[in-house]
Amino acid sequence: MLDPHLWRRQFPILERKVHGKPLVYLDNAATTQKPLAVLDAERYYFEHFNANIHRGVHALSQEASEAFEGAREKIRAFLGAAHVEEIVFTRGATEAINLVAQTWGRTHLGAGDEILISAMEHHANIVPWQMLCEMTGARLKVIPMDERGVLLMDQVDRLLTERTRLVAVTLVSNALGTVNPVAEIIRKAHAVGARVLVDGAQAVAHVAVNMVALGCDFFVFSGHKLYGPTGIGVLYGKKDLLTAMPPYQGGGDMILQVTFEKTTYNQIPYKFEAGTPHISGAIGLGAAIDFVRSVGLENIAAHEDWLLQEATERAQQVKGLRIIGTAPGKASILSFVLEGIHPHDIGTILDNEGVAIRSGHHCAMPVMDFFSLPATARASFALYNTLEEVERLFQAIERVQKLFLS
Repeated sequence: MLDPHLWRRQFPILERKVHGKPLVYLDNAATTQKPLAVLDAERYYFEHFNANIHRGVHALSQEASEAFEGAREKIRAFLGAAHVEEIVFTRGATEAINLVAQTWGRTHLGAGDEILISAMEHHANIVPWQMLCEMTGARLKVIPMDERGVLLMDQVDRLLTERTRLVAVTLVSNALGTVNPVAEIIRKAHAVGARVLVDGAQAVAHVAVNMVALGCDFFVFSGHKLYGPTGIGVLYGKKDLLTAMPPYQGGGDMILQVTFEKTTYNQIPYKFEAGTPHISGAIGLGAAIDFVRSVGLENIAAHEDWLLQEATERAQQVKGLRIIGTAPGKASILSFVLEGIHPHDIGTILDNEGVAIRSGHHCAMPVMDFFSLPATARASFALYNTLEEVERLFQAIERVQKLFLS
């Protein structure tokens, strides 16, 4: 069993106090804290070989390029991708989805075509497809879910048609914690000739993935939810698809030759990486992956599952507390509401107790609409959280109820 107290030492921010109380950080679904290995990797880059990449013959540029491309290879191995050129650096999962929408989508969809998403998607996996539909005349369709937050898989066969061009679905819901059966969805989608994009932003810190085994066409995630830096993310795409897709942006590093008459584009993945990239962020993400592997993703998942189980059992004992999202398969997230108390008030009072959670719609307004709620309170767990912190959470919840209901 993972000992969180051992690994907490690698996260300096967890030693601070908030409002005079030791910090309990339970907003990991929004962003994880960063271990020393990540902080040190970025600092080392800036102190020892800060330079632009791919363009200089001097030593610093060569070292920076090697570190940057080394991070790409670490990501390839982490995702189980077949080719390193299938790994494209982006600013995050959101940009990666928009990249697919504006390149593959605009060249493959037309009037009457269909895009299928799920009812529990993050706005980042809804809005780009709505924009694409407005541009092309395509139609957006939605896989429904039940009151537990489980997709109605018997509806997938009905919704998939010969006009379905793309299925875009989250592996783990950021609002509910549901782990979706994406392998089954991919198989069904491919049977009708549709491509599949999997949003892995909420999954990669909790669930092991392998692109070859999974078989999806595109996969996206953000570094900052994987103990890495903000502003860096990844698009995985099958080699043949990326090769055929037009560039997303124009500028340096995505070209081979430029004249006023014609530009010849670079090979993948550089064709999609215009301009100076987030070099330190990529290096930091590589360090984050090394860190996660040193702890063991299976150990992290087991620890978080244990915390979630303990927190769920504790929540079920609180009068007036309703858990939102009760799927049998969940990862790391406990969303809830308290009868008669707005989630924003819950979050504010918990903050005064030193407990950081997220209150709001979690960029998943359709999920809130489904449950007829304005918002939920969401506690989300990571490898450094402890059972003592779960107890602190519920002590703070008791204080909320005493203040509002006494």
